[in-house]
Amino acid sequence: MIHTPPFRIEAATHQLDCNPSNPRFVQDPYALYSRMHDTGPTLFWKQYGHWCFGGWKDVNALLRDKRFGRQILHLASREQLGWPEPEPHLTNFYRSEKHSLLNLEPPAHTRLRLLVNRAFVSRQVEQLRPEVEQLAHDLIDGFENDGKSELLASYATPIPIYVITRMLGIDTAFGPDLLDWSHKIVAMYMYGRTRRDEEIANQAAREFSDFLQKLIDKRRKNPGTDLLSHMITTEAKGEHLSDEELISSTILLLNAGHEATVHQTGNAIKTILQSGLDPESLFSSEQQTAATIEECIRFDAPLHMFTRYALEDVELDNGISLKFGDEIGLLLACANNDPDRFAAPRTFDPFRKDNANVTFGAGIHFCIGAPLARLEMQAATKVLFQRLPGLRLAESPQYASTYHFHGLEKLHVSW
Repeated sequence: MIHTPPFRIEAATHQLDCNPSNPRFVQDPYALYSRMHDTGPTLFWKQYGHWCFGGWKDVNALLRDKRFGRQILHLASREQLGWPEPEPHLTNFYRSEKHSLLNLEPPAHTRLRLLVNRAFVSRQVEQLRPEVEQLAHDLIDGFENDGKSELLASYATPIPIYVITRMLGIDTAFGPDLLDWSHKIVAMYMYGRTRRDEEIANQAAREFSDFLQKLIDKRRKNPGTDLLSHMITTEAKGEHLSDEELISSTILLLNAGHEATVHQTGNAIKTILQSGLDPESLFSSEQQTAATIEECIRFDAPLHMFTRYALEDVELDNGISLKFGDEIGLLLACANNDPDRFAAPRTFDPFRKDNANVTFGAGIHFCIGAPLARLEMQAATKVLFQRLPGLRLAESPQYASTYHFHGLEKLHVSW
């Protein structure tokens, strides 16, 4: 039986008709990306109602282009933009997002990032490697004798949530609560979310914020050496972070500190197992381990679309005209598979010499946690394949039914 693809491209008008919730598309968005690179990687995606860019050159440039940004309400009112007023049932969610680094632009972004950044520089993060490796060993000790495991729950999830809670000085016993709140909040970014999804996210944002407010109050009275205490006590040009800024920043760090890393770790293990390559050669040295993980990050990224707004009227080189306030989508995973930038992009090649992927973004919004995510993945995958040399997939993994977050539902393995 011949199956028609779950998308339709009108080449003459550069229109894309593709339901992001279509199960066939969710399981293999790379079929669309491949077609886009054949016909033109810039398309107007009807379901989203905005232009999407999938070429590596365009995505890399637009991530850095100061004519675009994540924040726009500092330049115009909702009425001027034609946006409706925020729904009352999302008050807590929007309050928790108000000062998120992900959504701010300079000068607010510059000030906030400066106060948060120190703990995430590479040399600071590198000190965590022995602890992360030991955690990986401890987790494997708990299931090694079983001969099988569902690795997302038993391995990929505990590592990043443990690390980020430890960094922030939060009792790791609260990990399940943080995960639950995070999953509910992240649902706000899914295509086709429902009113019920929004109400659940709003409630989670309120509970999360209340939890953090109590923690902040305690740290103000008795600061420690953790990241939260650092954010409370550090100043830049005489300014400190407000409680709302601390809450937004901490929620972002907790959400980003595990959500994408869990997906990427699961995707990486799946990719390596399906590649047929000898894992021993992939982790033969520190340099090769880093290269292997970088290729995993390129080959099957956990975030496929990053949106920005035009902060002024823009005429792009390809003739597309955008008005102030127009939204655009940057297809990160599509750019990572651009044949003009990467030879044989759908071939998993952990020995690539030039792997300038855009999974973590670029420009001022380059992911602040990238060094930490890379370290966690390097440690977790290396230890896993060293400890379980006979590791294999126990069943064919399926991706969760969400776009643009791209991660597995389960990862059942045996050895």
